[in-house]
This record gives sequence, structure tokens and C-alpha cells, in this order.
Amino acid sequence: MAVIHDTTLTPGKLDLLAAWLPSRPWYAGAPDGPELGRAGGFRLDDPDGEVGMEFMVVVDTSGGSPVAYHVPLSYRGAPLDGADDALVGTTEHGVLGRRWVYDGTRDPVLVGQFLALLQGRAEAQHQTESDTPAPSVTSHFTGAEISDMVALTAAEDARHGTDITVETAPGGPLTIGVTRVLRETQPGEVAGHLTAGWRSRDGVERRGPFAVLRA
Repeated sequence: MAVIHDTTLTPGKLDLLAAWLPSRPWYAGAPDGPELGRAGGFRLDDPDGEVGMEFMVVVDTSGGSPVAYHVPLSYRGAPLDGADDALVGTTEHGVLGRRWVYDGTRDPVLVGQFLALLQGRAEAQHQTESDTPAPSVTSHFTGAEISDMVALTAAEDARHGTDITVETAPGGPLTIGVTRVLRETQPGEVAGHLTAGWRSRDGVERRGPFAVLRA
């Protein structure tokens, strides 16, 4: 299980995201940048214990209406080869030292575990407590067969979110549709979906799909 350290990050996660979010096609805040607050999320464990994985929710109040963004992040102790375009930034961790923070939709370790979560083979973990499951994060899988990721073949951002294409065995290619702007909607007819909660600006608990799985 991943250990959550009670320590400092310099710069902090919100500072990194405030600089990075306006470059995303799904960003809906003010042109001069977001005003961010934490609103929820969860983590996944890396079986090899090397990569930190957080599915963070932040609420942006810079525009006309508050917007809740879903931002998967991976934390690494060294740069990820070939992923310069996915780098959100670097930060100094009070215990672990320098950490490279990536858009997790481009990190094969995170995507592989995210697929396992969608198929019910992995368990979401509490965002801020070590060795503590997050039972409110639920997955529903109706696909034909359970499959492991062989390769992350593409990740494309659009205004609706991020589509990740993975090659699996058995089963062939699958698409993970990552919701970026969270809303209380229904996932529709898909092979699987992941539902979790977040808090609105006024503290109201919301719930909706964080991702869907399409064959």
C-alpha cells in the first residue's frame, strides 16, 4: 500500500495545476487563470510501489459558474521517458525529494491500474490516509471479458474530456473516456464506468461518472 506522508510540497499541487489547466482544451475558467480549491478524489496503488497515483478533483471559481475538474496525476522520482508533453511540473517533496508530476492519462502505470479499477480488479484508496480503501468509489463492468493492458497507444484531449486508447490481452483495443468536467449525469450504454463523489463550492456532496470504458 502507498504511504501518504504528512509533509510539504513546493510548489504545491494547486499552484502546479493553476499554471497547467489553462492549456487544456476542456478548461472552462477565466482566461487569466483558475482560482482553485480542493474538492475530493482518491488514489490507486502501484503494485511495484514506484509511482504515486492520485485522481484529484479541484473546483475552479474564476468563471461565471464554478467548475469541477477531474485531474489524474502521477508522481515519479525520475522523468518518464518520452512524456515531456505530459509533464505538469516538478515539486520538492519534504520526504521523497524531487517529484515529477505528470498528466496521468499519459502515464502507462496509472492507465493500467485505472483499467483494472474499471474492471473491478483494483481497489480505490483514500486520498489522504494510508492503507485505507475508498468504498464510495464504485466501478461497474459489463464487458465481455477481463483483460490486462498491454500498451497505452494514444491519449487525446478534446473539449469533452480525454480519450485513452489501450491495447489489451485478451480482447484487443479499448477506450477509456476520462471525464474532465464533472457533472451529475448518467454514463449511458458503455462496457464499464467509474462513479465517485466530490464537493461543490458550497460543500454539497455531488456524484457522477469519472470515466467510462468503451469496447
